[in-house]
Amino acid sequence: MNITLSVDERVAEAARDAARKMGKSLNQAVRDYLEQLAGQERIESEWNAWEQRCLKSGGRLQGWKFDRDAVHDRG
Repeated sequence: MNITLSVDERVAEAARDAARKMGKSLNQAVRDYLEQLAGQERIESEWNAWEQRCLKSGGRLQGWKFDRDAVHDRG
């Protein structure tokens, strides 16, 4: 898919220089960023779904209770 962006010329030149320092074209740097952004949204969505499942589970600990001494036991 082709995307057209409007960016200030100074910003585009600075971004092009930054991409060049990374050994990439500006096009590749933007593509990589978009892929990262899309992946981050997926991770956040999965995390939110997991969090909701945990909150709806009712906290089934089957009688387990927190024991501070057991947590710090080094033996």
